[in-house]
Amino acid sequence: MKDFSIKKLYYSISEVSKITNLEQYVLRYWESEFDELKPAKNRAGNRIYTNKDIQLILFIKKLLRDERYTIEGAKQVLKTYSPGQEHDFAREEEDTDPAQTALIFEPEGKLREDLLKVRQFLEDLRERIRG
Repeated sequence: MKDFSIKKLYYSISEVSKITNLEQYVLRYWESEFDELKPAKNRAGNRIYTNKDIQLILFIKKLLRDERYTIEGAKQVLKTYSPGQEHDFAREEEDTDPAQTALIFEPEGKLREDLLKVRQFLEDLRERIRG
């Protein structure tokens, strides 16, 4: 996590945008997608983020951008998340069969459909290469 040089109780959306290196519209979109991310609002109606909110945003960013989770997959991971707790991805990968992980995060039948599309694409590509 980033070290905040000035400790504050609340941060504005523009400050959080700079701290997390995310656009403000991304932060607002994530609020609509992730129930856990609900910053309070001041009397003027402006969002006020706490340090816990920023930790959560950085964790979501890590899931989506670094770990390449889908939004639905990240929602599943967040069900077991508590602020300040680092998620142990390496241990999770050792304990979980990759095929089972895919089934958890994909709607039933969607995985098979996607794999069939990939297979068809590869067969078409092979035919083009052979001429």
